[in-house]
Amino acid sequence: MINSKQDLKLYLERDKIALRKYTKYPKVFTDEIWKFEIVFRKYEYYSNVDVKFKKIRKMFYHFLYHRWSIKLGFSIPINTFGPGLSIAHYGTIVVNSNTKIGKNCRIQENVTIGATNGSSKAPIIGDNVFIGSGAKIIGNISIADDICIGAGAVVVNSFNDPGITIAGVPAKKISNNNSHSNINPAVFKES
Repeated sequence: MINSKQDLKLYLERDKIALRKYTKYPKVFTDEIWKFEIVFRKYEYYSNVDVKFKKIRKMFYHFLYHRWSIKLGFSIPINTFGPGLSIAHYGTIVVNSNTKIGKNCRIQENVTIGATNGSSKAPIIGDNVFIGSGAKIIGNISIADDICIGAGAVVVNSFNDPGITIAGVPAKKISNNNSHSNINPAVFKES
């Protein structure tokens, strides 16, 4: 959670590294996901801290956040992802507001992370997790660090063994391979 200007700078830098962006600023006609993540983090910052003109700044970034969310198909509440978020493609991504996801998460398109039957209990996901295209992670479950979740997986049970690959419907362990080959190696250098 972003609670200071230093946290904001850290999150923005870690997200930039995770996205494999090497320029200082996003390109004008591309880099839409990077632009979304910058607005997302600034909206988080102005929602969490008490600064001068907070209300106006928060409203401005909420407007931009909402606009980018609609454009890219994202329903990602603030304060759910740790630093190093890497959204691979635009397309539908739905995340429950009670979900907590650690640092260096790489998430593909058409992913749903949510609760069931109106419950407020949502998944808790560890650090360095890769979430493949079309994966569904549902319920009061936990996912350990360094797990790779395969495309189309339906995860309804907890997986507490770190460094494995899970896939299938319902998801089960399919190998001892971790998620590191699916995440930018640069994020591990300064973690």
